Amino acid sequence: MSLRLLLVDDHALVRMGFRMLLGGAGIEVVAELDRGEDLVSTWQQLRPDVVVMDLAMPGMGGLEALRRLLAIEEQARVLILSAHEDTAHPQRALRAGALGYLTKRSAPDALIAAVRAVATGQPWVDAETARALALAQIRGERSPADQLSEREFSVFLQLARGQSVAQIAETLKLSPSTVGTHLYNVKQKLGAGNQSELTLIALQWGLLQV
Repeated sequence: MSLRLLLVDDHALVRMGFRMLLGGAGIEVVAELDRGEDLVSTWQQLRPDVVVMDLAMPGMGGLEALRRLLAIEEQARVLILSAHEDTAHPQRALRAGALGYLTKRSAPDALIAAVRAVATGQPWVDAETARALALAQIRGERSPADQLSEREFSVFLQLARGQSVAQIAETLKLSPSTVGTHLYNVKQKLGAGNQSELTLIALQWGLLQV
């Protein structure tokens, strides 16, 4: 029986390419989403073997969608497939409960191997990401974002992308005052005076795709 997969990525051409690649390996893409907001309801309806999801999407983004899914469905098996090649994103995703992390620069056969591994509950991290994580740990390197809580990190990324407090509150289903508190804490922890400085910090550490 072929594996059943839910694909979440906001680029239609990317989804098409992945669907063709996976289909050739006997992995059925049962549904495609272009944002994280619909992940929980779609997973509950279809209960796929694996979710393959990007992190950088409009709206709440992949990290927040991952947290919401695993808060309700602990057994969901998620492989993050991202263009982010920093160490903060894979650390956050794996801590949040993703079973695997693969960069989009990986070879096509790596995606197939990763999907099959995650479907059986085995963790998978591509070699380059694993190497970067190991070196960062050995060197004691810490991104400024490591100082932030999970919720603060989500708010930080939204702010760095230019979102307003009101927009973030709506996207993350928080009150504006709560987002304002997180904003204050983020600026204090990162030593930033305004939103532009937060964007610069995110760019310097490779946390934004440009």
